[in-house]
Amino acid sequence: MLGTVINSIAIIMGALLGNLLKGRFSENMSTTLMQGLSLVVMLIGLSMALKTENFLILTLSIVSGAALGEIMKIEEKLNRLGEALERRFGGGDGNFTKAFVSASLIYCVGAMAIMGAIESGLTGNHSILLVKSILDGVSAVIFSSTLGIGVAFSAATVFLYQGSIAMAAGFIKSYLTDVIIAEMTAAGGLLIFGIGINMLEGKSRVKVGNLLPAIFTAIAFTILISKFPKL
Repeated sequence: MLGTVINSIAIIMGALLGNLLKGRFSENMSTTLMQGLSLVVMLIGLSMALKTENFLILTLSIVSGAALGEIMKIEEKLNRLGEALERRFGGGDGNFTKAFVSASLIYCVGAMAIMGAIESGLTGNHSILLVKSILDGVSAVIFSSTLGIGVAFSAATVFLYQGSIAMAAGFIKSYLTDVIIAEMTAAGGLLIFGIGINMLEGKSRVKVGNLLPAIFTAIAFTILISKFPKL
C-alpha cells in the first residue's frame, strides 16, 4: 500500500500547487492552456488505445461496457459524488465536479495503475507506482491550474482503486496476462480520449463514466476470443 499512499499524496500536493497558480492566468491563457492540455490527453488516450491486438475485442468491450454503464448509471453517480464534494469543499468552483471526475478517470485508467498496484501488493516493490506518482503529481499541477481544486479529491479515488488491486494482487495476478492487460489498456485509452474531447467543452459530450465497465469486459472478451484464434 505504500506506493499507493505516495501516489495519492503526490496528486494532492500537485493539485494544491496548481490551484495556487490558477488565478494567475488570464481567461485567454486559461482557455488556450485547457485546449492544449485536451490535445495532450487525447494523444495519450489514442496511444494507449492503439496497443490493442484485436479491434474486435476493443469494439465488443466498448459496446458491452457502454450498455452496462448506462444500466448502472455510473456517470450519474460519479457526478453526484462530485457535486456532493463540491458543496462541501468546492468554495464556488464551478469546475469542481468536472475536475474530480476527469482526474479520477485519468489517474486510475492504464497499465501503470494496474500493474504497479499488483507489483506493490505482491512483492512490496513500489517502483512502478513511484514513477506514476511523479507523472501524476506533475500533471496534477497542470490540471489543477486550469480545472481547480477538484483534482486533489481524485487522490481518494486512486487510493481506493489501487489499494483494492494491491490487496487483491495475489488472487488476480494469474488472470491478468500481458494480452489481457493490453486490451484493458486499449479500452481505457479510448476512455481517456473521450475525456480529452470533454475537456474541449464542445456541445457533444462523451459519457466516459458510463464506459468504465469496458475496461473489465475487455477481460472476458479477451479470454473468450482466445478460444477462437481465427477471429
